[in-house]
Amino acid sequence: MTLYQPEPVEISTRMRPGEWTESSLEELVTTYRAKILAMGAAVPEVVTDVVRNDDGSVAVSVSWNRGDYADEPAGGGFTEDGQCQAGTGPQTGA
Repeated sequence: MTLYQPEPVEISTRMRPGEWTESSLEELVTTYRAKILAMGAAVPEVVTDVVRNDDGSVAVSVSWNRGDYADEPAGGGFTEDGQCQAGTGPQTGA
């Protein structure tokens, strides 16, 4: 049976004006990306979103978009014998 995981893993924060600089923002994003990668994400699965608001605040979100199924490899599904089958999505009827 396949474990369904519809939501990505996400690390995020918001900072008010004066609470951050360009260098601290870069360091924060790098740290968040490293944490997601340490959880097992592949580099192409890590999505970084930085929103700079008009009031000087910033919202940072780094997420691991794991696809539709937690045990599905990126770009494909599994065959009945458990081997990766690229580009097909999850197999049914197994």
